[in-house]
Amino acid sequence: MEKLNVINTNERFEKLKEAIKDYLEVRDTIKTGIEDEERIEYQKRKILSYFRASEKDWGNYKWQLKNMITSAKILKELLNLDEKEAQQIEEVAKVYRFAISPYYLSLIDPDDPSCPIKKQSVPSSLELIEKGELDPMDEEHTSPTKIVTQRYPDRLIIKVTNICGMFCRFCQRRRLIGETDTHASLDDITDAIEYVAKNPHIRDVLITGGDALLLSDEILEWILRSLRQIPHVEIIRIGTRAPVTLPQRITKELVDMLKKYHPIYINTHFNHPREITKESKKACEMLSDAGVPLGNQMVLLNGVNNDKYIVRKLNQELLKIRVKPYYIFHPKRVKGTSHFWVAIEEGIEIIESLRGRTSGMAVPTYIVNAPKRQRENTNFAQLFALCWKDKVVLRNWEGEVFEIEN
Repeated sequence: MEKLNVINTNERFEKLKEAIKDYLEVRDTIKTGIEDEERIEYQKRKILSYFRASEKDWGNYKWQLKNMITSAKILKELLNLDEKEAQQIEEVAKVYRFAISPYYLSLIDPDDPSCPIKKQSVPSSLELIEKGELDPMDEEHTSPTKIVTQRYPDRLIIKVTNICGMFCRFCQRRRLIGETDTHASLDDITDAIEYVAKNPHIRDVLITGGDALLLSDEILEWILRSLRQIPHVEIIRIGTRAPVTLPQRITKELVDMLKKYHPIYINTHFNHPREITKESKKACEMLSDAGVPLGNQMVLLNGVNNDKYIVRKLNQELLKIRVKPYYIFHPKRVKGTSHFWVAIEEGIEIIESLRGRTSGMAVPTYIVNAPKRQRENTNFAQLFALCWKDKVVLRNWEGEVFEIEN
């Protein structure tokens, strides 16, 4: 009997190893930015030479912002694009603006036509396909006061800027990215803070944009201090992609300021393992060392990360730099982004592929946003979901059942 138990135990252990064998076979082919540092460093040197800049310049986020790449001509030189692609970029830029920090540009592999960094940052002619809406979340009609959006009873967001360290090609707020970079006016921010103060049921405030960390330290501190003076505000969150697209923004001065206003939480936005570099790792560790918990909100994007192995590698690597995978967002139906859309089943399958095969901390919640004037839907394990080829039926947190396109 004892021998039989040993055999059964060994069989069980072999079965466990077999459950992740497929991932282990491909894991090393999905490189992080740290693992592909030599190639990225080559691109960085090329960019520094083009701008006649120094290593000190590279580490200065203000230099990065001043030298954002907004020209197809510059992209053509730095990414070895052919004339046709450069012309297509120019055509798209007439409709949808683009801007890429020199740092984020260095992550692009110019020899890979399917580079996930390039797809996220460089305009594509596919953006001119007229599908979707400019405001699928109907933020215009969920704003009790200017720059505030409220969809839940006890929390809201304040959009403090339209400036980012890189204009993501799938951005849900691309309608707000105009020809002029601008922060919200101090009057509008004051009105938003006063709205929070007058509504004691608001306990959680998310400061976002654009990218909230593109505000100056002084203005950001004024906002944090003002919110902290409101007794019923328990949690302040900051939405930012700066650790990913502009890690130089995470300075000692910034983190020393943030830790004065705890509890502060930051949700950032890694979409692919290649975005985990020595610079983004340092930025995240500086925030963590200051006591700021970090969560990641990945957007599921066709051709970028709609692959169970890429997501597993990303989430496991994020935990190593102290970032908790928090959400996977199903792509919103934003006009000009249809080439990124995926079927809802893909998201469900990715979540299912993570459960049991990696630590629970690496399994985020899958979020699908409902049609206009309805609410976000979370956690497919608990919500009613029927999927067909063309449509999906869901139930949200308010108990409403509705149908969306798949």
